[in-house]
Amino acid sequence: MIEKIEVNGKDYKVEEPLRKYVEKRLGKLDKYLPRGFKKDVVLKVIVTTIGKSKGEKYELSVAMEIPGGKVLAAKDECSNVFAGVDLVEAKLTGQIRRYKLEVQPHRQKRSLKKLFIRRK
Repeated sequence: MIEKIEVNGKDYKVEEPLRKYVEKRLGKLDKYLPRGFKKDVVLKVIVTTIGKSKGEKYELSVAMEIPGGKVLAAKDECSNVFAGVDLVEAKLTGQIRRYKLEVQPHRQKRSLKKLFIRRK
């Protein structure tokens, strides 16, 4: 689990159920990160209320700071904060997978012929 999670609100009061839901859903994103990067990840979530006159909408902005100066960010607008957390989680998952492919080199596949040829 990601231990450093900050949940803040602009024009929105962050209550305990939302905080727990964010920790549950976004806290488990560390399983997609490379092994050496898991300890020092910082996750910042900002919930903003927008469009009060037409009905309440919320904007969720999430920034994941990974050691080495890399920041993965996702933003989404929705009418339900909990659904927005799920959407942002899906966006971050894809970004983490792409980042992991950049950082970790692929193993080279050797052909079966080279494995079974006897060398003299």
